[in-house]
Amino acid sequence: MTNTPNQYDASLLEEAFSAFSAAHAQYAQTTALDDLRADDYERLDRLGHVYLDYTGGGLYGRSQVRRHLELLENTVLGNPHSDNPTSLASTQLVAETRDAVLAFFRADPAEYDVVFTANASGALKLVGESYPFCEGGRYLLTYDNHNSVNGIREFARRAGAEVTYLPVGDAELRLDCAMVTTELGRAHSGCDLFAFPAQSNFSGVQHPLEWVEQAQELGWDVLLDCAAFAPTNRLDLSVVKPDFVPLSFYKMFGYPTGIGALIVKRDKLPKLRRPWFAGGTITLASVQGEGWYHLAKGHVGFEDGTVDYLGLPAVRIGLAHLEQAGVERIHTRVSTLMRWLLAEMVALRHSDGSPMVRIFGPADMESRGATVAFYLLAPDGQPYDVNRMERLAGKRLISLRTGCFCNPGDGEIAHHISRDDMAECFATKAVPVTFTECHDIIRDATGKMPNTMRVSLGLASNFADVFRFMEFAESFRDVPGDALTR
Repeated sequence: MTNTPNQYDASLLEEAFSAFSAAHAQYAQTTALDDLRADDYERLDRLGHVYLDYTGGGLYGRSQVRRHLELLENTVLGNPHSDNPTSLASTQLVAETRDAVLAFFRADPAEYDVVFTANASGALKLVGESYPFCEGGRYLLTYDNHNSVNGIREFARRAGAEVTYLPVGDAELRLDCAMVTTELGRAHSGCDLFAFPAQSNFSGVQHPLEWVEQAQELGWDVLLDCAAFAPTNRLDLSVVKPDFVPLSFYKMFGYPTGIGALIVKRDKLPKLRRPWFAGGTITLASVQGEGWYHLAKGHVGFEDGTVDYLGLPAVRIGLAHLEQAGVERIHTRVSTLMRWLLAEMVALRHSDGSPMVRIFGPADMESRGATVAFYLLAPDGQPYDVNRMERLAGKRLISLRTGCFCNPGDGEIAHHISRDDMAECFATKAVPVTFTECHDIIRDATGKMPNTMRVSLGLASNFADVFRFMEFAESFRDVPGDALTR
């Protein structure tokens, strides 16, 4: 077993790609992305990297950074909260970026507004702290959610609302559509929120977008988390019309970090009740009378302080970059690559015939995206230590991710960790400081480990990336688990 970066047989890659191309004719429709990679992402191949963590963060193209630099070098921009020339220039660029976001997602400007935030988590917190939860109201969400969606439950509970979780099934980590329908049909107050991800950041499962309209017809407001979905799938808000859509732009096109958005229906903004006000969010305030302030209308009332007026033009550049690459083309490419990868992982065997991979979630491309959670298995069927696997992959310059991916619901079901198991974890007096300590507490209390491996594909992925990952996985054929700790 070797761990030398970039060491692979080019002839084997060529032979594998030939077979892959013959079996996956759609891939030929995506060759424009090879040209894009050779230009905008040439550093990947020049430096020998295999990047397989697009759900963690997208990669920026060289042209994005250059266009943004050129704009900054040839523009004088100031704080937009004024009418001087540099402020007005910033105001115009921010407005153009807001329009670009709506256009990219095909959202009618008369129906939707865009609130800029620090990231998707910031957008979710904005909804959670402002939504009018109340006694008799409900917050309905799924086991399969990012912790930033789970965290909204704390606002709901403090307001006296009922919080209900919909479990995922053990086999493919999907939700039971009949159970969703039943829960949506239960009585509620009119201030009730249903939240679910368009695509799981854990398993890659894509949940039915039809639930959006179904829930709204029954009187629910709907929060559709699209952070993992938007980078490789077309989100068309002229067809699917959730009330709240949180996004992180760096997950879509890598640069800039630190800017996200809440795309929100205009008629839902007045329903949100901000628990405070800040600079930039009010039209009039006084310190001489308690409670004297007027919140600004629309997105202005929800963007605290000064927006990132220097970074926001890079969002417009990134959206144009993604549009030029072609969202549908990217979707075709990553779906084709993931289909091949899943089949190869399922077929991978030790010499005695025992499987080398355990996939958590669907093992085919039916209603799923280009993200897969899994274990690599030793000949005795036990998983190799995932942290060790990540380090060994890193020695080959393969970037994948390990952990629970801030999605405890899927992780608990995937690893058969029960409610009673988790109760034991919270009964301990130890308070974890790091993710490792968190996993250690669960392991010590339950004998189970929630840690998982994850590979995800994106805009610049190609066949060589998945081929090199499979070569890495195959290098552990017949290697005992304890051999990795020696």
